[in-house]
Amino acid sequence: MAYVARLKKEYKEKVVPALTEEFGYKNVMQVPKLEKIVLSRGVGAAVADKKLIDHAVDELTKISGQKAVATISKKDVASFKLRKGMPIGAKVTLRGEQMYEFLDRLVTTALPRVRDFNGIKANGFDGRGNYNLGVTEQIIFPEIDIDKINKISGMDITFVTSAETDKEAKSLLTELGLPFKKN
Repeated sequence: MAYVARLKKEYKEKVVPALTEEFGYKNVMQVPKLEKIVLSRGVGAAVADKKLIDHAVDELTKISGQKAVATISKKDVASFKLRKGMPIGAKVTLRGEQMYEFLDRLVTTALPRVRDFNGIKANGFDGRGNYNLGVTEQIIFPEIDIDKINKISGMDITFVTSAETDKEAKSLLTELGLPFKKN
């Protein structure tokens, strides 16, 4: 029997019926689902030191379990000494089983390690059912060895859903276990 991520199984068994009841969907295919999770990280100091990009790519690869790629600049910015085509960040896009595995690790292991954590802000929705979350320190992930990092830096985590409204997306992410702050 093939391996199925815990959250994927929970989505099919618990989340779909809960969202169908809440929003009154007539078909299972109408229920919003998580399509992908994108981890990205900008490395502004990479203009001076090229090795910082390699460190960022390695850390994102360890965190996500999938090979990250360097992102390159699209245009010249003279005030930042930036040329078109220079590597300036790192990103990785997770889909399928790896996406659910990452979300599981994020909710159960990483977020509880944040200092003074009392939930994530609910104002990161973009109006089309996608949610953006900023993490200030990469050391909240257990895959990162604190002794081997050269600089503590943050990253952005984007949850792309098939929901059409922010309310549907928030319900979906809440059912999947993201701990939103109570107003």
